[in-house]
Amino acid sequence: MILDYRAYPYLSNMQIKLHKHTLALRHTFSISRESHDFQDTLIVALSLEGHTGFGEATSNPYYRISVESMMKEIEAIREEIESYDFRTPETFHEFLKSKGLTNFTLCALDLAAHDLYGKLKGKPLYELWGTQKDHYPVTNYTIGIAPIEEMVSKMMEVPWPIYKIKLGTEDDVAIVRELRNHTNAIFRIDANCAWTAEETIENAPLLKELGVEFLEQPLKADDWEGMEKVVHQSVLPIIADESCIVEADVEKCALHFNGINIKLTKCGGLTPALRMIKKGKELGLKVMVGCMTESSVGISAIAQLLPQLDYVDMDGAMLLKEDIAKGVEIKKDGEVVFPTLSGSGVTLI
Repeated sequence: MILDYRAYPYLSNMQIKLHKHTLALRHTFSISRESHDFQDTLIVALSLEGHTGFGEATSNPYYRISVESMMKEIEAIREEIESYDFRTPETFHEFLKSKGLTNFTLCALDLAAHDLYGKLKGKPLYELWGTQKDHYPVTNYTIGIAPIEEMVSKMMEVPWPIYKIKLGTEDDVAIVRELRNHTNAIFRIDANCAWTAEETIENAPLLKELGVEFLEQPLKADDWEGMEKVVHQSVLPIIADESCIVEADVEKCALHFNGINIKLTKCGGLTPALRMIKKGKELGLKVMVGCMTESSVGISAIAQLLPQLDYVDMDGAMLLKEDIAKGVEIKKDGEVVFPTLSGSGVTLI
């Protein structure tokens, strides 16, 4: 549900602060196209009327985004942001989008604006959106590509009810078969564009027998012809990720996938994500929100959407050696403890 925000005039000027952090990962994280041990991230703080909202966006070489490039974009319009007559996150997002910012930069600012707005209103975002946290999906825990012994070790280190397994090797089915020997958990497979249509259709029944729930983005993002073949022939549901970046992609994905994975950084924040969730449900798609390897700033924003989702991937902060923020807490059984603080409930450590 999308809140029909009422205008609320704030008389003071906003203040903006930018923080660059390098997050150290517990383990080397590898997918089909890259590996890393550290993740750079931008934290944006927007302050108004004695309250501060926090937002986040990570760097991403695949999309040619760095923390420095995002900071440069924001600094170029700092005076306009600080003099902006802030009323709602949605109108603020429209203003920012008119400045031609990249979606990653938009996300950091939009998340901060939502957190700030909720704190000004004295309510958590999920409540402002008319939803309740009585029921919500459990996040998966991601196991990156590694030698099979390491993948098993990572899985045993964090016993979890749902694992997302990153694949894109020559022995993908064998990897899943070995992992299945060590847990009864649900598996989700993310090939990150590494398979062909034929491989996907061939692998699907084997993976289904091994307790796989769905396949995420098995084909290259622009292989729409292949995806149309897969969605009609695969025995497992297919979820779009790299093929579903912005709002305009949702309708096209409805003809080629069974569901969509929305990333706040890629689409530009909570404002467009709320519209994408609504559109996806109207089109009969399963809706998931995914994360980057990010701190509890970004994860706590995702958590506000939980009551609206079918699936969620919000384990980013769990993959870090040390978090830089406090917000939602994820218990060992997947239970989410929401903070008492309003907005996204975020404070920096």
